[in-house]
Amino acid sequence: MAATKLLQSCTSISRGAIWMDYCRLLYSDRNIQGVTDVDGFSSASLHGETNSMKPIEKVSKPTKADNYLRRLMDAPQPTAASDGAGGGKKSSSGAMPIMISILAVVLVGTSLYCIYCWRWRKRNAIRRAEIENLRPLSSSDLPLMDLSTIQAATGNFSAENRLGEGGFGPVYRGVLCGGTEVAIKRLSARSRQGVVEFRNEVELIAKLQHRNLVRLLGFCAGKDEKLLIYEYLPNRSLDSYLFDPSKRCQLDWKKRHQIIAGIARGLLYLHEDSLLKVIHRDLKASNVLLDNKMNPKISDFGMAKIFEGEENEVNTGRVVGTFGYMAPEYAIQGIFSVKSDVFSFGVLLLEILSGERNGGSYIQQHGQTLVKHAWQLWTEERATEFMDPLLGDSYPKNEALRCFHVGLLCVQENPDDRPTMSSVVLMLRSDQMPLSPPSEPPSYARSKTPELQMSPIRFSTTTKTHSVNEVTITVVEPR
Repeated sequence: MAATKLLQSCTSISRGAIWMDYCRLLYSDRNIQGVTDVDGFSSASLHGETNSMKPIEKVSKPTKADNYLRRLMDAPQPTAASDGAGGGKKSSSGAMPIMISILAVVLVGTSLYCIYCWRWRKRNAIRRAEIENLRPLSSSDLPLMDLSTIQAATGNFSAENRLGEGGFGPVYRGVLCGGTEVAIKRLSARSRQGVVEFRNEVELIAKLQHRNLVRLLGFCAGKDEKLLIYEYLPNRSLDSYLFDPSKRCQLDWKKRHQIIAGIARGLLYLHEDSLLKVIHRDLKASNVLLDNKMNPKISDFGMAKIFEGEENEVNTGRVVGTFGYMAPEYAIQGIFSVKSDVFSFGVLLLEILSGERNGGSYIQQHGQTLVKHAWQLWTEERATEFMDPLLGDSYPKNEALRCFHVGLLCVQENPDDRPTMSSVVLMLRSDQMPLSPPSEPPSYARSKTPELQMSPIRFSTTTKTHSVNEVTITVVEPR
């Protein structure tokens, strides 16, 4: 049947093919036995003579194309559920959340890695800068000590050897190999001071030598540790006696006058007698240490500034210090000079006379600052009421009232009216030197932060043995 249909359909061609349900028949004027040729019969007609063709024979051996076509025809028809388009949609919709999750994980991981690398580079840059800043210290006159030596001296900074904590960081007692007792200040990560203050103190104290200044014995500057090694003073700081009622009784009038005179001599050395003209900028009771004979020694030069040549005052936008001790022109305008230290000395002198701290607790109790209260008693001629009751009647009234008068001269509002430290030393030493009447001191008020940058200002309100300086936004303003 296939041959008959093929001859009827292909009457004038040399090649032909026909597909039936279960067979395929093809003919050609060329040898097609064992030759795979599918494309040659994709067309229905090839022109040529067919009359001379030999009888058409059925191809007995199927080609590879035949097998493929047969398998394709015999395969079951796909159901609607497995339709190509539907299956593609299901597959793509199932893969989409996975791809999004993988992409999100990659993006988050890349971001975290970039942040880590950035922070690591920033830390390294800061450390390199700190090391570069500290490198010149190795050529200073002070010995550079190994960290292992300091760790051995302090019992690896044990809690038993901890003496207290200041603005720089914790202070530890240590014993060096030769048996020398030392006090070690360790820069804290939370410290308001940094490499600049550390370097400033090392370079400055190395050039200052006076019996009323604390002596720096060495330092340690590593990648992660910055340490200052001082002479050990067993009586610690002045505030540990002055503001502790149980210890203040040990400060009789002779010791108090000795401390006042010693602090004045130390400041005079900084301002006029040393090779450098130095402004301390943070004179207060906790920065005055006492040796075994209760001789005062000024410490903590991290905030100190050196004046060049004939320079007498400096205007800065970065105000540092402790509220209650800062001169008004410095707190408000950022102007500091030797007269700023004179003001701080006057406040400290009044604290030594009264045994009271010029801080928030005094304001709460008396409604005004210690300085304003002193001025009020002066104007009312009741100066003796200002003296510490623990002194009793055993102190010389004239000498105490003279010190009180000098203190009020030092805290006058106008810096030009304040005496120099050389005049202060003479006034304390000689009863014959006349004293001018003081003018009113400035008023302190808590109010808005001034426009200039206030960093870090401290306000001591604690009544503990060791004062703790807290950062506040409290400022000083004249009335």
